[in-house]
Amino acid sequence: MKKIATDQAPEAIGPYAQAVEANGMIFCSGQIPINPKSGTVEVAGAAEQTMQVLLNLRAVLEAAGSGLGKVVKTTVFLTDIGDFPAVNTVYAEMFAGHTPARSTVQVARLPKCAKVEIEAIALK
Repeated sequence: MKKIATDQAPEAIGPYAQAVEANGMIFCSGQIPINPKSGTVEVAGAAEQTMQVLLNLRAVLEAAGSGLGKVVKTTVFLTDIGDFPAVNTVYAEMFAGHTPARSTVQVARLPKCAKVEIEAIALK
């Protein structure tokens, strides 16, 4: 296994890696909408948070030699399932026609009071 780390995405806020490469697969930890330059959540809306989350996820994947186009599966965590349409719009834009398998669940709370968190599994 190989730990993946990049300064183009937020540092892990706990004892875990941004991603791990194993057997040609990239397992990305959940990303929340932290701006990697400031270390804070700077956007409030679900759509804007989704954009930052996916920019962070893309940076981690690219550091691993992968990308959004190689994502096999995502899990989307929302604090309000009512944000589903806004999240879907940005998600579709960022994945540009690529449609990985996905689960979406509503959760009670996310770190840093984020509205959106997304984790992914991708091919190298």
